[in-house]
Amino acid sequence: MLFHVEMDVRIPYSLSAEEVDALKQAERVRAMELQRSGAWRHLWRVAGRYANVSIFDVSGPPELHDILSRLPLFPFMEIRVTPLCRHPSSIRDDDQ
Repeated sequence: MLFHVEMDVRIPYSLSAEEVDALKQAERVRAMELQRSGAWRHLWRVAGRYANVSIFDVSGPPELHDILSRLPLFPFMEIRVTPLCRHPSSIRDDDQ
């Protein structure tokens, strides 16, 4: 099942630079693992914001919730999720 996910990150100023760097590195590593597994299918940065737009390909809402809630930056994210379904005019075989 495909999901369109928008993530806005708002890290509090109270965290030290070292804490922020460690969180960002852990987030990068986890995002790459999820992309390699195929669960995090597409990832785009939103220009001018600490935000991204992503497409996840997972079994359903419970799996997506589990993935998102375990991201290192999750406590500092505002997340919007939209489930997607195949458009009948799509010419792509992998739009499922």
